[in-house]
Formats: sequence, structure tokens, C-alpha cells
Amino acid sequence: MDWKVFSAVFIAVFVAEIGDKTQLATMLFAADKEVSKWVVFCGAALALVATSAIGVLFGGMISSLIGEKQLHYLAGLGFVAIGAWTMWHA
Repeated sequence: MDWKVFSAVFIAVFVAEIGDKTQLATMLFAADKEVSKWVVFCGAALALVATSAIGVLFGGMISSLIGEKQLHYLAGLGFVAIGAWTMWHA
């Protein structure tokens, strides 16, 4: 196993997920006293695994069509566009 890649992915996803709307929604579900915390945890964990699997599958497919450098530029452009759109509509 490539521990350097594993660590980089873990840290990037962990930092990105802390305090985001997904975590806040999960906290709201868990705050309900009548709901099992294990059911909330399992549902949230499975959702994160499923979205990560989609990302890995699409990333693999896209990388066979577009070079890594162009993919980095495209992702950066996408983040800038989302940021600009968010600021415009704030």
C-alpha cells in the first residue's frame, strides 16, 4: 500500500468534510433522541463511501480521456467557477 497517497487522501477528505453541511446534517439527525446513533452513523458512512466510489470511478474514466495536468486545471477552474457563482449569489 502506498501510505503517502493514503495519508494525503485521508487528510484532504477529512479536512474538507469537517464542518461542512453534510456533517451538520448528520449532527441534526443524531440529535434526535429517538433515533439510533448507530443507524445515523452507518447511513452517513455508507453515503460517504458511495460518493467516494463515484468519485474514484469517474476519476479513473476521465483520466483515461484527459491528461493529469489538464485535469488539475479543469478541477481548479471548476472550483473558481463555483466560488464566483457562490459570491455572485450571496
